[in-house]
Amino acid sequence: MEEMSYYEILEVSQNADKSTIKKAYRKLAKQYHPDKNPGDSEAEHKFKLCNEAYQCLSDDKQRSIYDRYGKEGLQGMGGSGRSSGMGGFEDLGAIFEEMMGGFGGGRSRRRQNPADMDKYQLDMNINMSLSFHEAIFGCEKEVTYNYKDSCKSCNGTGAKDGKLSTCKQCGGQGQVHMQQGFMTFSQTCPACNGSGSAPADKCPDCNGSGYEEKRETVTLKVPKGIDDGNRLRVSGKGNVSKRGNRGDLYVTFEVKSDKHFIRNGNDIHIEIPVFFTQAITGDTITIPSLTGELELRLEVGTRDKQQFTFRGEGIDDVHGHGKGDLIAHISITYPKSLDAKQKELIAELQESFGIESKPHESVLDSAIDKMKSWFK
Repeated sequence: MEEMSYYEILEVSQNADKSTIKKAYRKLAKQYHPDKNPGDSEAEHKFKLCNEAYQCLSDDKQRSIYDRYGKEGLQGMGGSGRSSGMGGFEDLGAIFEEMMGGFGGGRSRRRQNPADMDKYQLDMNINMSLSFHEAIFGCEKEVTYNYKDSCKSCNGTGAKDGKLSTCKQCGGQGQVHMQQGFMTFSQTCPACNGSGSAPADKCPDCNGSGYEEKRETVTLKVPKGIDDGNRLRVSGKGNVSKRGNRGDLYVTFEVKSDKHFIRNGNDIHIEIPVFFTQAITGDTITIPSLTGELELRLEVGTRDKQQFTFRGEGIDDVHGHGKGDLIAHISITYPKSLDAKQKELIAELQESFGIESKPHESVLDSAIDKMKSWFK
């Protein structure tokens, strides 16, 4: 990365205007910000390079010098950005305030009353395993799960009798600060979640968590066509807030694979073993489908790996947009051994085709004659 130009670092062309450069910087700075990549030294390094590149290219004078002389031309300016006062730093700060909503600009925002803040997200997610058949055709499933409900004894604060004191980690500011090179960033205090307050003593009923866990069972109507990784939202079945509002429950599905069918989107693939004599003669065979049996008419001389498509015999789209196809993949099999009678029959069959049974001769004879001419 060190060998890349500032334009390459920000992934813009050399004739990019200021608006394009600013947009590119905001995207990359957000991607590599240390708060989003804790412990990732490579992301931290890229973040610093993005700052360095933007500070130069956002300043017309520095950019002009850089375009003519490269980074060496900026060294006489005492590093990137010092000749232009604090303009570059102010621009960076404005970007972070707008982009990250708290980094560099959090002090101007009013902190929420600790008594109104929940200590957990109201929306929640659980995973559910489905068989291949259940996912294809849909089903009803019961799921039992734990959700959070605000502790009534401490009103969800986690403090004994609801009494809070100033957070020791942030000193009541609700934010902690960290230094990245020449820049200082602020982030929400992890100890008090930005409230600036912490329990003086833990609530004995919830042990300071601010909530109690409750168990519930709901019945889900799983639509047909659900695929692995799909999510279903169940409204009003998530965690409960201090005010009694309830979030949503999200169910993420994990679909088990099938022994014979392979799913690709709404299409179904299946491998069909075919004996070589069936492929030669163009036999008609019966194959399985999702809804029963299908008749597959092989072509005379069907090839290995050849595909036959059955339109509309795949999976119903989960959003109701039609159905996929079933694709049969031919896998030609051959006998592992032959007895004397079988060898005799195959020899007779081959001889009956005449010259057609020896295509290599017409192809290779000319090559052999040509090779012999090399040594005359």
